[in-house]
Amino acid sequence: MKNIALFSLLVLCTVWVSCTPKKKETPMENTTETPVTGNSLQATLDAKKAAFEEKASDEKKKIYAEGIAAVAESGVLSNAKNVGDQAPDFTLTNALGEQVSLSDYLKKGPVVLTWYRGGWCPYCNLTLNSLQSELPNFQAEGANLLALTPELPDKSMSTKEKHELAFEVLSDVQNQIGKQYGIVYKLTDDVAASYQKSFDLHGYNGDESDELPLAATYVIDTDGKITYAFLDAEYRNRAEPSEIIAALQALKK
Repeated sequence: MKNIALFSLLVLCTVWVSCTPKKKETPMENTTETPVTGNSLQATLDAKKAAFEEKASDEKKKIYAEGIAAVAESGVLSNAKNVGDQAPDFTLTNALGEQVSLSDYLKKGPVVLTWYRGGWCPYCNLTLNSLQSELPNFQAEGANLLALTPELPDKSMSTKEKHELAFEVLSDVQNQIGKQYGIVYKLTDDVAASYQKSFDLHGYNGDESDELPLAATYVIDTDGKITYAFLDAEYRNRAEPSEIIAALQALKK
């Protein structure tokens, strides 16, 4: 009787397991990407920042916080080109090796000009994906989007291909154009050492300057005047696409 009872119990357990609904696996369980926590780009970036704050060591958080404070104290924000300034013209090489000029694009309409630090930066990658999603809305306002990076052309091509970016990605090697816009700063020694150890910043940029641009974004009218500027020492804050679109719409009033 005991054997019969045990057999019956095993059968019931097997039926219960096979009939119990399995937990539906979400894409996020198999990826390190930060989930979108709201409709805004900044909400997504804030979620990524919160994940970093939760997992990073106290030492790393201290190093990065001191790095951000050093940028704020460096004077770069006050020296950067701003609303009302004339945007310096430039010609740079895109991911395909072609020469691209700001002035040529301004003949077609206003330009959204943005900088990203590199394909190694998760906040930059989230921003690039957001800008790609919003590209049709920029184009609906008659604008083109140009993204500059201090990455070497091979690296910028990898970034463009990885994220399937349909806008120009231009290599500003040694931050030459970034310096004309006044948005370049030098990393603290601790942050530079951390970046070099983590992903080889020198290899990405092809130099050992340990300089990076602010994650700046400008809207430039067809006359070359800057009408919108996003400048922030905190690299995890970025221009909200809705604000960019509003700035483009303001040009028509």
